[in-house]
Amino acid sequence: MGELGKGAGKGGGAGGSIREAGGAMGKKQAAEEEMYYRRKEQEQLAALKQHHQDEIEHHKKEIERMQREIDRHKGKIRMLKHDD
Repeated sequence: MGELGKGAGKGGGAGGSIREAGGAMGKKQAAEEEMYYRRKEQEQLAALKQHHQDEIEHHKKEIERMQREIDRHKGKIRMLKHDD
């Protein structure tokens, strides 16, 4: 890959007239675009991490609920054994 902001196609596409002209403004625009995409990627990763944390919490609650159900059924079995 060429140096960012050094003309059309060097930073991943034409990018418009400023990028096509190159120079300091082209470099600045290329740097701003890179920062934008890095920020977007970080936001997406944070959202994905939060999604997985939410899923883990949901499953933990489901495990607790199922454990209560198991305990309830075990209690019923104990009651039936006492009735024998």
